[in-house]
Order: sequence, then structure tokens, then C-alpha cells
Amino acid sequence: MLADFLTHLQQGMYHVLNIKAYDHILFLIVLLVPFAFKDWKRVLFLITLFTLGHSLSLALAIYDVIRIKGSLVDFLILCTILIIALYNVFTSGKKAQNEKIGVLFFATLFLGLVHGMGYVGIFGRVVHAADMKLVTLLELSLGLEMGQLIIAFIILFLGFLGETIFRFSKRDWVMVVSAMVLGGLVPVLMHSGYLF
Repeated sequence: MLADFLTHLQQGMYHVLNIKAYDHILFLIVLLVPFAFKDWKRVLFLITLFTLGHSLSLALAIYDVIRIKGSLVDFLILCTILIIALYNVFTSGKKAQNEKIGVLFFATLFLGLVHGMGYVGIFGRVVHAADMKLVTLLELSLGLEMGQLIIAFIILFLGFLGETIFRFSKRDWVMVVSAMVLGGLVPVLMHSGYLF
């Protein structure tokens, strides 16, 4: 029982911490770059919201309630990252993250729902093979949450270093990081045939 728990926890964490999960990492970067350690409650809420969306859609897909084509899921994931990065660029320095958080909440939940459908193949096999499917899904989700918290800490720490040691303003930090993510997404979108 404990061995299964640790295995599922590790699989959930690996899902986020794996370099091949760059879309997940890019989303967390653009989602969290406007925040600092003092915003830890909001960061925790956003991460948990993503995990809930991911777990819900994974459960619905595993039990064949919903099914979406993989290429559409990939496209929607990229679109959500693009929307948040553009949102950061246009609202940077305007304190929009503190005043109008609805866009971030919606995008986070939406990406969680979409991303969960994208990993039915991987997690679906694990859950279907388990005796207690719901418990297994919860264990995987806990691992996912822990992996995201690790990435969140790294993002917030890099932001802290950028602002304190290198003296970037919050506005410049958010703009540069979001622009870098945007710059990295355009070739991915063009190569995959989603653009042009």
C-alpha cells in the first residue's frame, strides 16, 4: 500500500518535473512570474485550482465521460500559455494581477481541465491497472501538486533574485520572462502547423 502510494506520488511529481513537460513548466512560469513570496496564498490557490481541473478531466476521460482529440488538446494548451503570456505583457506594471485575477483563475482551471485530458494515455493505464482507481487518481494528483509547488518555488526564487540582486523592476521582470516564453512558443506553433 505504502509502496503504491509512493510510486503514484513519484509519477505525479515526475509528470511536472520532467523536462519533456515543458508546456506545463512554461504555463507555470507565465502564470506565476507576476507574483512574489508574499503572494503565497494566491500562488497556492492557483496551483491547487490547476490540480483540481487536471484531476477532474482525467477522471472524466478515464471513465469515458469525455474524449477530445490529442492534437486539439495540444493546441489548447499552447493557446492558454500564449493568452497568459500576452496578458502579462499588456498588464505588467498595472497591478492587474492583484485587482482582476479572474482571467488567471479561468485560464488556470481551463488549462488544468485540458491538460488532464492530454495525459489520459499515461495516467489512464496507471489508474485502470489499480484496484482502487479513485485513490490512485488522488495519489497522482498529490504528486502533481507537489511537483508544481517545487516549480513555483523556483520561479518565485528566481524572481526574488532578479529583483533584489540584479535590480530588475517587477514590470521589467514580468515583461522579459513573458516575452521569452512567447518567443519560445511561436516556433513551436509554426512547426506544429497550428500557425500558417
